[in-house]
Amino acid sequence: MLSEGIHTDITINATDGSISAHRAVLVTRSPVFRSMFSHNLKEKELSIVNISDMSFEACQAFLNYIYGNFQADEFVKHRIALLRAADKYDISDLKEACHESLTEDIDAKNVLERLQTAYLYRLPKLKCSCLRYLVNFGKIYEIRDDFNVFLQSADRELIAEIFQEILAAWKGF
Repeated sequence: MLSEGIHTDITINATDGSISAHRAVLVTRSPVFRSMFSHNLKEKELSIVNISDMSFEACQAFLNYIYGNFQADEFVKHRIALLRAADKYDISDLKEACHESLTEDIDAKNVLERLQTAYLYRLPKLKCSCLRYLVNFGKIYEIRDDFNVFLQSADRELIAEIFQEILAAWKGF
């Protein structure tokens, strides 16, 4: 239905392209879209939704998920953008799928970014997994320089949680 573009009645503008979609499908999957098209907003009047913080490819993956055309490789490639969209458009099953997926491959290269993401989008399982990776597995020492940079820019509440976790782990020794 989406790929054929039959009877589309809305245009979604991403940062680098446009996709035609069906208002009824969007409204069914998202209370935010429902609200957009139920009130006298420019999206309803112009039949255009601007998603300026998402690439065309990520937007295509987002719409594929909404339409039920889930593709695993596409999902993994764009899961941070999908998480952002799921949060923005209140699509809880997509947010949870991203949450679960992001906990599966935490490593030294992505742990600090994932920890920040967990904090920003209120993802408790991801946050716990990142903290466990850093503290319980002692990885905080392997990424010392990156961790120091992270401490300079991270939210103070998140930093406090990290140090509480460190202190709790040290009590066990």
